[in-house]
Amino acid sequence: MNKLFLILALLSVQLFYSQEVVDLKVENNRKTDTPLDLTKKQIELYNGRFSQFIAALKSSDRKKMESLLADNARKVVTEAVYKKLTSDINSTKKMEIIKTGYKPMIDGNTYPMIQYKYADDKSDDPKEVITAVFENDGKILGIKPFKKTK
Repeated sequence: MNKLFLILALLSVQLFYSQEVVDLKVENNRKTDTPLDLTKKQIELYNGRFSQFIAALKSSDRKKMESLLADNARKVVTEAVYKKLTSDINSTKKMEIIKTGYKPMIDGNTYPMIQYKYADDKSDDPKEVITAVFENDGKILGIKPFKKTK
C-alpha cells in the first residue's frame, strides 16, 4: 500500500510541475528575399570562376585555386582535399550546366549553386554530378563531386 501511495505521489508531483506552452514563436534566420533562379550574368560569372578553378586544378596551380576560393573555404581546404578533387573530377572532359539555383546552408543563409555533368553523359539522370556553391561575389565556397553507384 505504501508503494502505491509513493507512486501516486510521484506522478502527482510531476503533474503539478508540468507547464503548458501558451504562446510559442519559432524564429527562422533564413532570408526569403532571394530569387529562385540565377540571372544570366550571375551564371556567366560563376561558370567562369568554376572553369578557372578546374583549369588551375588540372595544372596543379595551388595559388590560383586559393585565389578563387572564399576565405571560409580557404581555411579548411588542405592538400588532401585538392588531391581528392583531382582524382574525383575528370578535368579533361567538357562539362555542361544541368541546374542552377540557390542552396540553403547550415548557417541559415542561401548561396548561389550550379550543378554540372559531363557533356558525354547523355542520360536524363547523369551518373556523375559536380555541385559548386559560390558566394555572391563569385568566390567558391565548395565543390562536391557525386558519383551514383548502383
